Amino acid sequence: MTDSQASTSTSAAPVGTNPVAPAPAGARTAADVVTPEVIAQLTRGVVGSGRTANHTPFTGEKLADLPESTPEDVAKAFERARAAQPAWAATSVRARAAVLLRFHDLVLQRQAEVLDLIQLETGKARLHAHEEVQAVAVAARHYGRRAGSYLKPKRHAGVVPTLTKVTELRQPRGVIGQIAPWNYPLELSVGDALPAFVSGNAVVMKPDTETALTALWARDLLIEAGLPAEVFQVVLGDGPVVGPEVVKHADYVSFTGSTRTGREVAQGAAARLVGVSLELGGKNAMLVLKDADVEKAAAGAVRACFSSAGQLCISIERLYVHESVADDFVARFAARTKAMRLGNSLAYGADMGSLVGERQLETVTRHVAEAVEKGAELVAGGVARPDIGPLFYEPTILDGVEAPMAVCNEETFGPVVSIYRFTDEDEVVALANATPYGLNSSVWTKDSKRGHQVAARLRTGTVNINEGYAPAYGSVQSPMGGMKDSGLGRRHGSEGTLKYTEAQTVAQQRLIPIAPSFGMDDEKYAAFMTRSLRAMKAFRLR
Repeated sequence: MTDSQASTSTSAAPVGTNPVAPAPAGARTAADVVTPEVIAQLTRGVVGSGRTANHTPFTGEKLADLPESTPEDVAKAFERARAAQPAWAATSVRARAAVLLRFHDLVLQRQAEVLDLIQLETGKARLHAHEEVQAVAVAARHYGRRAGSYLKPKRHAGVVPTLTKVTELRQPRGVIGQIAPWNYPLELSVGDALPAFVSGNAVVMKPDTETALTALWARDLLIEAGLPAEVFQVVLGDGPVVGPEVVKHADYVSFTGSTRTGREVAQGAAARLVGVSLELGGKNAMLVLKDADVEKAAAGAVRACFSSAGQLCISIERLYVHESVADDFVARFAARTKAMRLGNSLAYGADMGSLVGERQLETVTRHVAEAVEKGAELVAGGVARPDIGPLFYEPTILDGVEAPMAVCNEETFGPVVSIYRFTDEDEVVALANATPYGLNSSVWTKDSKRGHQVAARLRTGTVNINEGYAPAYGSVQSPMGGMKDSGLGRRHGSEGTLKYTEAQTVAQQRLIPIAPSFGMDDEKYAAFMTRSLRAMKAFRLR
């Protein structure tokens, strides 16, 4: 902890709570990272006639003054992007993919820069910030290597074999409007933009103002990798002001955020008949079956529940444990949770960082206090840590949670998990599915076949067996997204790039028309086509 950070947090640490990770000697500070030169470089080209600012959760101090976009500024950004997009679309897929591969290398080479920014803007631990670097590098590599096969023209059988030649083309939609959240400011900004770019689109992105520097860093690096600057526009400002303007002008909308706001985005896009993809909220469940390796499950639960202080759309908030192993599991899980080191330095070593804002701290505090007041047992945590920073809250485990406690059904989006015991697998599958959300889930068992059987019954877009979230999310050849109130559409895989395109069918008829010919009258033509259709079925044509 730096001297400036220590001066803002003088409260004594509560007794018997999580230890603080020591800051290494010479650790960088916000002033070392966010210099006037860095701000000028990153905000260059941002369309904004007003002024706003962002702050670091570590201390609450201002990080940077930033341009703020008006509705007119948003319209101007779309004009710029729309003017630049045709030339970018005319560039070969191979050339566009090469930009992504160069970006991949630059991200890994200069990761220290963006790790500092992610930590300063989100308050997360450095290892959790590195998850974003990993995810973006994987996405850049994947679409850099596979975009050609996803987007290449595809031949299909025509209505009349040999006489009808059909080709499916993939045309870019135009200008993608992207509204990105604060919790994963690198991965959920540029990570979703990469497949849009490689598909030949321009992007107008509205990142959250509090984490805008990370997104702007990614833009700067993409331009260095060869992306035309005008193809990637960034607008900043309050969500209720700037967000609807992005939806108003976009040819397609990509949104990650709350279910409530996602509904508003979907309604705005529907009114204009433009497509939309939404990754929304979750109340994700982890199932520890009776044959699970309890020690591995306890270690995995720490990762699943407390990465980025639980401010991860796919993190676990409901933990169902078979009663035969519940006591052993809870003891091991609690011991690991209480040993987690909290920290706010720009260095590796802390196991968990801070919450990102006052609203998140208020929700976490309210959910835990109400649950305890109504009879839940506090197994670990449940304490704010202003001695470390104004928004720190210890990783928290609750047992005995029941409806109508808010933490039972509402998304907390913080370092809080509730334990539930079960006896029957049918019962636990029903309990896990008994939520309007359906984003991610986790199953722990030594029996692979059994794990897959349970996974197939869970109504979530991704399921991880013997891990919390990383295998499914990181496997970018496969689609990722939510069911039910957790969203529409998918990122990753072929769907992650094809959603940014319009399918176009080009059919060429050769030799004879699909109409009466060679002297046939209508009746003879109908009889001829009837025989032809029967023959095509007999020859098993598709």
